[in-house]
Amino acid sequence: MYLTSEKKAEIFAKHGKSAQDTGSAEGQVALFTYRINHLSQHLKANRHDFNTERSLVKLVGKRKSLLDYLKKKDITRYRAIIAELGLRK
Repeated sequence: MYLTSEKKAEIFAKHGKSAQDTGSAEGQVALFTYRINHLSQHLKANRHDFNTERSLVKLVGKRKSLLDYLKKKDITRYRAIIAELGLRK
């Protein structure tokens, strides 16, 4: 299993307020980014896995909505998470 509860706690501790704060937008974006990277690597090896491709597209959409919310709500938090995760080039 690629995403254990310890890994989730580590992601939320690093990007959220604490390991138990799983509802923060920054923590959710970081978790989605981790999952998106994993699914992208899977799709490079398995090109015809269309169910995974659909899941990837849905995750990217969820991350985009959260980032749009964060941009509208607090631009400094948005810029911080973008810089920290290296999402924009």
